[in-house]
Amino acid sequence: MPDNQNISFDTETGLAPEEKNPHTKTESELLQYTPPRHLKWIGIGAGAVALAVVAIGVAGRIVAANAVEDWTADQAVPVVKLIKSTGLKSGNALVLPGSVQAYNNAPIYAQVSGTVQKWFVDIGTPVKAGQLLAQIDPGVYKAALDQARGSLARDMANLANAKQDLVRYQSLAAQNAISSQQLQTQQATVNADAGLVEADRAAVDAANINLGYTKIVAPFDGVMTSRSVDIGNYVASGNASGTPLFTVSDQSKLRLYVRVPQGYSAQITAGRTASFTVPDYPGQIFTATVLASSGAVDSASGSVLVQLLADNKERLLKPGSYAQVSFDLRSNVLTAQLPSSALIFRDGSTAVALLGSGNRVVIRPVQIARDNGQTVELATGLKASDRIIDNPPDSLNAGDTVHVAAAKPSRQG
Repeated sequence: MPDNQNISFDTETGLAPEEKNPHTKTESELLQYTPPRHLKWIGIGAGAVALAVVAIGVAGRIVAANAVEDWTADQAVPVVKLIKSTGLKSGNALVLPGSVQAYNNAPIYAQVSGTVQKWFVDIGTPVKAGQLLAQIDPGVYKAALDQARGSLARDMANLANAKQDLVRYQSLAAQNAISSQQLQTQQATVNADAGLVEADRAAVDAANINLGYTKIVAPFDGVMTSRSVDIGNYVASGNASGTPLFTVSDQSKLRLYVRVPQGYSAQITAGRTASFTVPDYPGQIFTATVLASSGAVDSASGSVLVQLLADNKERLLKPGSYAQVSFDLRSNVLTAQLPSSALIFRDGSTAVALLGSGNRVVIRPVQIARDNGQTVELATGLKASDRIIDNPPDSLNAGDTVHVAAAKPSRQG
């Protein structure tokens, strides 16, 4: 080895550098951190995974938010139920309540005062015109008639004497035996006596009429429907506000009174035939003919009073009965019937809500022909193909979108 070459030794190993193990690391090398070869790629992968997780979370929130928004918007759309109108034929029957009354009905009161001696007819008995119903004590009225007749006889005798004296006075006046004043005085006496005779005759007639009124008779053929008098009762004349002694009804024919709504009154004309039923005979149909109408609308009910005539020869119908009268109306307009719950009342008009194309609402005005309570009949405004919304919400307007409720399956059995 050359002498001038400096040889260094490793203080830790005691070896020269040339003699040091190449695989042996120094202290500094041992203290220095050496990253793994694939750590960079691992970090890139972890970042990508984190970004993916974040992206998925954000996307999920966006989807959930959109779903909530769609659900909220969907819930805001009202759900409606559809119904169909019922078409009514042109021969629709108008059924109205009516009242059956006797053709003639006479409550009978006493025309003279007195005590009832006897009554002859009880309720439910047929009577003839002029038949005696009751007898009032006639004694007072017979005496009054006798007195009137006596006064008449006296005054007629006085008149006869006055007339004879007048004839004699006329002869004397022709001979100038008496003054003209005496003749005029006698003429006045005759005239006065003649007046007394006429008054007496009227008194006799009045007494005779009053005596006749003690016999209470039937005014026409009919049936006795009430009796409120008995033997010994005192009855007073001129008491028309009290209870009648008897009531006689002519039931051979009956009158029906019906109040027809103004909208139908023009179709109910004289001569039209109607049918009616009464609770006494279920299922049996009677007929009547329209006689006349009042020709005026009652402002309280908006109806016109119509009178019909029904034959009652068999005496089946009773005055005062309730009847259901049916008019067979003929109209060229085909009406529609639907529940009252489908109507909309806005701005003083009546309309219905229909389902149009795209499930959008259409508001159509209608005209009510007849209100039956739970249902109404429309004269105009609907077609057979219209889909009507039942019980529409108050907030529903034209153009709104709605959902149609699914029809419930019908139960069988």
